[in-house]
Order: sequence, then structure tokens, then C-alpha cells
Amino acid sequence: MRVLRPNAEQLRTIRLFGLSGVALQTELQAVEQEFEITLRNREVNRPTESEDIYYPQFEETVRKEAASMARHYQIFYSLETSIRQLIEQRLEEAGGGNWWTQKVPPTLVQEVGVRMQREIDAAVTPRSTKPIDFTTFGELGEIIKANWDIFGDTFNSQKAVEKVMANLNALRGPIAHCSPLAQDEVVRLQLSLRDWFRLME
Repeated sequence: MRVLRPNAEQLRTIRLFGLSGVALQTELQAVEQEFEITLRNREVNRPTESEDIYYPQFEETVRKEAASMARHYQIFYSLETSIRQLIEQRLEEAGGGNWWTQKVPPTLVQEVGVRMQREIDAAVTPRSTKPIDFTTFGELGEIIKANWDIFGDTFNSQKAVEKVMANLNALRGPIAHCSPLAQDEVVRLQLSLRDWFRLME
């Protein structure tokens, strides 16, 4: 049986639809927190026994801050994952199954190899079998720049990609390291997210 794969335009539409859903969900969560109401069925995300026992012991202000930051993490997780998927799809189309060693800068290939081995040596469950899943957000931008001949028809400006990726990379720090995001930075995240999708128009 022949398997039909979506083309690049269809994948972009699917990703936009998925990210719109995440954005809507996080906005609903913000409304629930602000007005202390429940708008969604949460049976699927019921807390575990440990969470029931220990989570309430954290200060209420810390728990509210965590709930507020969760929506930013969800947006950033979705964005970073979709960028990885876009890079993987485009470079696989251009370079075949060996795209990682053929299309990614050698220093990055080496560094990622070290990270993957470090997880193996730590005897923890590896996060992934794909090297691209071990890249940082900034490195994803470097991969795009190194392959502009492939991505030039996806994005409308290389300098704009660099600027938006730099903004997003700066915003990623507080989100990834459990620090509250200032209100100005929340606005900057929303604008940067719009800028990212504007790059593909």
C-alpha cells in the first residue's frame, strides 16, 4: 500500500493548526487561573498520589507562578519541536537518510555525539535516538543558516531568521530554568512567535 506524505506547505498548515490549539489551551488556562474557574474536563490529567500529597505543601504563590509559566513552556516546547521536525523533513528530502552527517556542520555533529554518549554513560533513558533532539535552540538556527540553499524557499529572509531565533533563544532561558517571565518578556514571546510564522509567509 502506498503511503502518502504531506508536502512542505501541508506540513506548515498542520503545524500552524497544532500551535493554534496549544495557544488556545494556554489562554483558557490563563482565564481559569485569573477567575478561579474550571472550563475544561481534567480527568485525563488527574494528579498522582505523590502530587496529591506533596504538591500542596509548596507555597501558593510558587504554585500560581508555576501554573502561569506552564503555558509559556507549552508554547516553547511546541515551537522548538516543530522547528526540529521542519529541519529534519527538509534536510532528509535534500540529503536522504544520511542528512545529519552530510548537511549539519561537523563541529555540531561532534558536539551532539558527545551529548548522546554522556546520556548513555549516565545510565538514564536516552531522550531520543535522533541526534537533532540533542541540539539546543540556538544550534537549530545554525543548521538553518548552514543550509540556506535549502531553506531559502521556506523563509523570506536569512537576517530575519537570525534575529527571530536570537530573540526566542534569549526568551528560552527563563522558561527552561524555572524563572518567572516578566510581563514585558511575555509580550516579547508572543510577538516573537508571530514573527516566526511571518517568516514563512
